[in-house]
Amino acid sequence: MAKNPLALVKERFGEKKKLVEAVQAFVNDDALWVGRLASDRGGEGGLARVSNAKLLKLHATFTAVKEQFGSRTKLVDQVLEIEKRTKDEGYKSRLAAWPVPRLYDHYKSAKKRADRAAAKPAGAKPAAAKPAAAAPAKAPKAAKAAKPAKKG
Repeated sequence: MAKNPLALVKERFGEKKKLVEAVQAFVNDDALWVGRLASDRGGEGGLARVSNAKLLKLHATFTAVKEQFGSRTKLVDQVLEIEKRTKDEGYKSRLAAWPVPRLYDHYKSAKKRADRAAAKPAGAKPAAAKPAAAAPAKAPKAAKAAKPAKKG
């Protein structure tokens, strides 16, 4: 059975404070983080008030991105390369404004699409829907037989 987020935090980090510190290390790294916290907009709490599940997911995402790409700029470049839009500066600037978790999810989706497209045989055509004319025509339903009039 899957463990709940609190059990995972205690198992991996010991306490939530250490998990917050680990995520905070990624936040302080300007190569990964887009500076948009609630505390920046006058809110309270910051990462200490974020749920354990979300903190675990953020830590896993930042760790994976840091290992695979090193910085969010390289992640954006990789997304552009997969989607074959390396010269599209407008799209690049729009992607650069996205937070790392959204960028990483987009990267994984684009990679999956590209891998699927590469796996298809070169001469194969995509399966198209059959035209309506090719479907056999259905006969109209027979009208119900009229009930005999009641004798009265």
